[in-house]
Amino acid sequence: MPGIIENEFGKITIAEDIVATLVGYAAGENYGIVGMNSKKASDTILQLVGTTNHKRGVKVTVVEDGTVMDIDLYITVVYGVSLPAVAKNAMENVRYRVEDLTGLKVRNVNVHIEGIRV
Repeated sequence: MPGIIENEFGKITIAEDIVATLVGYAAGENYGIVGMNSKKASDTILQLVGTTNHKRGVKVTVVEDGTVMDIDLYITVVYGVSLPAVAKNAMENVRYRVEDLTGLKVRNVNVHIEGIRV
């Protein structure tokens, strides 16, 4: 279900894939995150053929009436960083970027740290 914004001029619908791409860019801006982990077979196939997929490791779930969403990030972090600090920064940055760029509300940003890389 896409995100929906209604105003006096009409209705704007924003696809979940667009929000997932924004989330991927926002997560990549954070210090300590070195990779996003694929959760779908299509993500792995795109990686094998060399296509950059900014939606990789991102799950967006639109809830309520299309104006609120939950976001899950599946990440790999660099060895030696504070895991809670990296997760907190990612949560804050992703929430800010999505709300600022789309106008949709983010209810939860869940960070799943699935790997550590040297």
